[in-house]
Amino acid sequence: MTAMFDIKAIRDNPQQFDDGWVRRGLEPQAQRIIDLDKERRVVIAQLQDLQSARNDASKKIGKVKAAGDDAAAQVLINEVANLKSETQNGEIQERELDQAMTDALSSLPNIPFPDVPAGASEDDNVELRRHGEKPGFDFDPKEHFDLGQALGLMNFEGAAKLSGARFVVLSGALARLERALAAFMLDIHTTEFGYTEIDPPLLVHDSTMFGTGQLPKFADDQFRTEDGMWLIPTAEVPLTNLVRESILEEGDLPKRLTAYTPCFRLEAGAAGKDTRGMIRQHQFSKVELVSITAPEQAEAEHERLTGCAEEILKRLGLHYRVMILCTGDLGFSAHKTYDLEVWLPGQNRFREISSCSLCGDFQARRMGARYRATNEKKTRYVHTLNGSGLAVGRTLVALLENYQNADGSISVPEALQPYMGDVDNIKPDQSII
Repeated sequence: MTAMFDIKAIRDNPQQFDDGWVRRGLEPQAQRIIDLDKERRVVIAQLQDLQSARNDASKKIGKVKAAGDDAAAQVLINEVANLKSETQNGEIQERELDQAMTDALSSLPNIPFPDVPAGASEDDNVELRRHGEKPGFDFDPKEHFDLGQALGLMNFEGAAKLSGARFVVLSGALARLERALAAFMLDIHTTEFGYTEIDPPLLVHDSTMFGTGQLPKFADDQFRTEDGMWLIPTAEVPLTNLVRESILEEGDLPKRLTAYTPCFRLEAGAAGKDTRGMIRQHQFSKVELVSITAPEQAEAEHERLTGCAEEILKRLGLHYRVMILCTGDLGFSAHKTYDLEVWLPGQNRFREISSCSLCGDFQARRMGARYRATNEKKTRYVHTLNGSGLAVGRTLVALLENYQNADGSISVPEALQPYMGDVDNIKPDQSII
C-alpha cells in the first residue's frame, strides 16, 4: 500500500489533519482513515497468527509420521489445509482493505500550511507584492488575439481546421518569438540559477501521473492514448518522477531541474472560459522548474524558486503581482502556492502566468522518493516543489499586449532581441498563412 500520508501521524494528530481538510472545504476524514487502518492491522495480526500456527502444525506432521501415528498426522494435515484456507481468505480481506485505504487516501488533497489564507475561490487570494508599473498608452490597447491576427501571424481558424477549438497556429516572427522566449528562460535558469535542463518524455504511465497527484482524481482533465499512456499536462510530472522509487544522498540535495515542453490539458471544466485567444488552450508550451529538497530546505527553496520565475518577468519589463492562494484555490498536491499574475492591458486585468508550489512530502510518498541524511541509516521522504518559469504562451500574450504600438506593430524587449536576430519590432506580415 502506497503511504500517501503518514498513517501514524494521522492516528497521533487526527484533529490537525481534519482541520486542514476542513479548511479545504472537505468533511473531517481522519476517523474514517483510522478505522480502516485499525481494521487492516487486525487482519494483518490475524494473518501472522495463522501463519505461525500453520508453520507449527507443518513441523509436527513429520514428527508424528516418524512416530508411526498416521491418524494424528492426518488430523494435522487437515488442520494445515484449514489454516491455509483461512490464510487465503485473510489475504483477500487484506488486499481489499489495502485498496479501500488507497482509494480513501489518494482522493484527499495535501494539508495547507497555517499561513495559507482561508477562502472559497480565487477571489479570496491575497496579494503580497507588486513589481513595476502598468504601461501607459495614448490609444486603446488591444487584446493579443486581435493584435496577432492583424499581424497575420496568429491563426485560430487554420488551427480549428486541423484540430478543433482551443488551438492556434503561430507563424513567422510570432513563432520565432515563442521559441526565443523559451530559449531566453532556459538560458537564465540554467546558467544563472543552477537548474539542470532536461528533455523528458511527453507520454507517461499511470504510476507517473499518480506520483504527482494528477491521478486518480483528475483523470477527466487529461489526454489519454488508446494504449493507456497519458500526455503530460505539465513537465512537473516527468521531472518530479525522475526521483521516484529511489534513495538520494543528502549531499546531492537540492536537485533543481528545468524543461521546456508542450503541455496538454482537456480543460474539461473550462467551458465558456477564455474561448478566444491563447490564454486557455489544449496544447501550450511551458518552461517548468522543479526542486527536490530535504525538508529543512523546502520553505527557503519555495521563496527561491518563486524569485527565479519573477526574474524572468523583471527582465522582460512586465508589470506583475505575487498572490498567495487561499485554501479554496490551492492545488491538490500543494501545501502552499504563490501565483505570479502579469498585467494584460488589453484585458485590463492581471492573469496568472506562473504557479509556484511547495508540496512537502505529499508527492514523495506517492512516488516512494527518499533520501538518506548524513550520518543516519534511516531514510526520510524528500520534499518537492514546482513552478512555471514561465508559461511561454502566456508570456507571449503579455508581450503582445504590453509592447503593442499604435500602428499595430509589437516592440521586442531588449532582453529578447539577441534571440530574434536583433529584430526590435514585429510588423504586420499579411503574406504569412
